[in-house]
Amino acid sequence: MNRPFHAAYHVYDLNQARIFYRDVLGCTEGRSSETWIDFDFFGNQLSLHLGTPFPTTRTGLVGEHHVLMPHLGVVLPLEEWTVLAERLTHLGTPFEIPPVIRFAGEPGEQRTLFFLDPSGNPIEVKGFKDYAGLFAQ
Repeated sequence: MNRPFHAAYHVYDLNQARIFYRDVLGCTEGRSSETWIDFDFFGNQLSLHLGTPFPTTRTGLVGEHHVLMPHLGVVLPLEEWTVLAERLTHLGTPFEIPPVIRFAGEPGEQRTLFFLDPSGNPIEVKGFKDYAGLFAQ
């Protein structure tokens, strides 16, 4: 069994974050205070705290894409990825990298998409048919 990760980062506005992570991404809200909120981020603990988010740069070259660094990501089974990609598209979420197949026909073939939360934090969601490809060489 995989062990859930814990990540914590800053957001400008907790109410905007609450709406986005809960209503757009479908994450369940956990504990909270006036300065932070916990979410079940696809089985992982994500803590959003009031503050200034990390600065990002488009310096991560992956395949043919320059991705924003740093970023948070999650890997989903392909079926769940497809449902989320369709939901984000339907809701008009602006994509930094729209849903795409990366490394087609190669070890590690995956679906991916990138978007920003309301505070500008980049999030990547990957989809794999088979998790064995996650660490394929």
